Amino acid sequence: MPFVRFRGFEKQDLEQLSPYLVEEFATIAEIPMEIVKVELLHAEQLTNNPPLVEISMFQRDQSTHDAIAAMIYRLVNNYGYKNAHIFFVILQPGLYYKEGVALNEIPKVVYSKS
Repeated sequence: MPFVRFRGFEKQDLEQLSPYLVEEFATIAEIPMEIVKVELLHAEQLTNNPPLVEISMFQRDQSTHDAIAAMIYRLVNNYGYKNAHIFFVILQPGLYYKEGVALNEIPKVVYSKS
C-alpha cells in the first residue's frame, strides 16, 4: 500500500513505466518502494471515458499529493496518454485492516534508498 490503479491504459505501457513510477512515488511519499502497488484494472466502458489513475493511500500534505499527481501525469503523458485523469482515494488508518485489526494510525515505515 499505497495502490496505484490504472484504467484505460495498455498493459505494455504500464509494464515499461511502472519501475519509474514506483521509484519516484516512493521518493516523493518517503516510503519503501516495496509497498507501492501498481495495478491495471479492466473495465468495460459504456461511454467515452478518459484514462484514469486512482491512487489509494493515507492522507499526506497537499504538496505531496500534488507532486505525486504531477509525476504520474508526466510519466503517462510521455506514453501518449494526454488527457488522463488522476485522483486520490484517501484511506483512514482506523478503517484499514491488516490481519483483521484496524491500523488506527499511519504505519511508521523506515525509508531507505538502499
